[in-house]
Amino acid sequence: MLQKYLARSARTFAAQSFESRLPQATRASFRAAYPGNGRVLSGLRPYSDSAAETKDEKPEAKAKEEEDPAKEIEAAKAEAKEATDKWKRQVAEYRNLQEQTKREVQAAKDFALQRFAKELLDSVDNFDRALGAVPQDKLSSNQELKTLYDGLRMTETILMNTLKKFGVEKLDPAETNEKFDPNRHEATFQTPQPDKEDGTVFYTQSKGFLLNGRVIRPAKVGVVKNA
Repeated sequence: MLQKYLARSARTFAAQSFESRLPQATRASFRAAYPGNGRVLSGLRPYSDSAAETKDEKPEAKAKEEEDPAKEIEAAKAEAKEATDKWKRQVAEYRNLQEQTKREVQAAKDFALQRFAKELLDSVDNFDRALGAVPQDKLSSNQELKTLYDGLRMTETILMNTLKKFGVEKLDPAETNEKFDPNRHEATFQTPQPDKEDGTVFYTQSKGFLLNGRVIRPAKVGVVKNA
């Protein structure tokens, strides 16, 4: 009798232990389906499911541990790539800003010098008019006139050399018989010249000027037109 009682108590304890590990929501259903749970579960080993779960979890945990370093490396690579791209964009923006600033500074210098040069063009024109008004045949007989003429010529030369240092040059297309260029010349009249081709500049009424190769005042010229 004692042995039967002990065996029945052990089966009941095992069933209660198994039931205690079930979720709260399924305990009532379990009791209703197996009212004699002590007898039904007497042959079950309460640690069998736990051992199976532990056995199943070990490969998953191991795989997870193996995957984590790979994911960390990929995340680090992505972060490094993003930081590198951001740095490259910032460098490009800085260089573009440098170039833009340089162009703006140069444009401001050119504009300021252009205004200054234009203010001096009238003075250069006056030197040309003064030198052109002196009769060449009088220079040999009148020493005072020749001295004045040489002084004016020297002053004009110094002024033009100074302007040339800053990129200002005189444009006289008649000296080289240039072809008429509407971008550099302004035609004031046309006349036939049998010994010259049509479109040739044969007379410079007012000299033009260039600033660093750019026209700041076109030359006023006479152009050949034979037909």
